[in-house]
Amino acid sequence: MSADAWTAWARGPLFWTALAFMILGLARHLGLTLWQAYRVRRAAGDPRIAVGQVARATAGWLLPVRRLGNRWPYSLTTLAFHAGVILVPLFLAGHVELWRRATGLSWPALPNAVATALTVTVLAGALAIVAQRALSRVTRSLGRVQDYALPLVIAIPFASGLLVMHPAWNPFGAGATLLVHVLAGDLVLVLVPLTKLSHMVLLPLTQLVSELAWRFPADAGARVAVALGKENEPI
Repeated sequence: MSADAWTAWARGPLFWTALAFMILGLARHLGLTLWQAYRVRRAAGDPRIAVGQVARATAGWLLPVRRLGNRWPYSLTTLAFHAGVILVPLFLAGHVELWRRATGLSWPALPNAVATALTVTVLAGALAIVAQRALSRVTRSLGRVQDYALPLVIAIPFASGLLVMHPAWNPFGAGATLLVHVLAGDLVLVLVPLTKLSHMVLLPLTQLVSELAWRFPADAGARVAVALGKENEPI
């Protein structure tokens, strides 16, 4: 098969399969998390939830302006990285046009200059995140392979997409670059529900789950004492 035929397959059947896999995988994560939260709330001695407090804490983590602290370079880098990762795939003019052709749906697109700037930000952010994680002794001791690999994998469709957008910058063949771009994008879609990238739907529930996790059942103390064989000992 030619590069064009592979690209047509990658942006057609493979893309829709990867997209469906991502959506179903994220739906499973979300459903299981909500079900477990419901079960915990049912079993809790005090099922009341401070909705306002949870909402404020969630907003504080989604927009962590007050949480920059001493690691503000890392926090700003990750914030810019996430902004580019979300905005460019959804609002790049070429992507919006592909959605319009496939589904008839369309929405406003980013100017090309803005999309280019955000793409460069993602690439610089990916490298900076990996470097900062590698250079921090605390982060390095807690890090896993995917903590270093995922930013670099995410950077591949952005790097190849940047070359597709700007053919004058591309030292490779246009067809091969487009194929790499599409295949890398499909790979990221598949990885979303299989890795920590699933936090894109789970992060808003973190504070709710944390709040519920501290609501122990009414008889929790007695059951712990029995489990430890100390039910008859004074506290």
